[in-house]
Amino acid sequence: MPRRPAGETRDLLLDAASALLLRDPSKLTLDAVAEEAGVSKGGLLYHFSSKNDLLDAVIDRWEARFEEEIEKTAEPGPGGWTRAYVDVTAQDFDDPHIRGVDAGIIAALALHQKRLETVRARYAAKQARVERDDIDAVDATIVRLATDGLWFCELLDLGPPQGELREQVLARLKDLARAKD
Repeated sequence: MPRRPAGETRDLLLDAASALLLRDPSKLTLDAVAEEAGVSKGGLLYHFSSKNDLLDAVIDRWEARFEEEIEKTAEPGPGGWTRAYVDVTAQDFDDPHIRGVDAGIIAALALHQKRLETVRARYAAKQARVERDDIDAVDATIVRLATDGLWFCELLDLGPPQGELREQVLARLKDLARAKD
């Protein structure tokens, strides 16, 4: 059997871990990930020396995807990054796969509290970024917090606004993320 490039195997393992998180975060084990990916446990251990290393990589990839989308979407000028934060978060509402992986990662974080430090650091960086977006820092913070709140409501089905009301809420958040004359 031909060998896969290392990056391809690593991605395959991360995809497998994400799929397991989607189905049942409590079942995330190295053996289960290796089986899901069709890779030997030794092959998995070559890339990730522990479950914690694997979980860190899954979280890093999850956050990096989100941050890359924001950077790609952000318009230049005041509030552009903050508006992109709203847009990219809202796109995630409509993708059942992303929502499932998000839910799995949140559940995994609840099971592995030490991994929360990675996410906390990323959220601190997001907060610092909205504060530097050349709009009122209070408005930018309200937009980030409300967007995160909508994300949690959508993720956990906690009475999120639907249809036109949801679109109006998102539009209002983006309006708050515009420079005031």
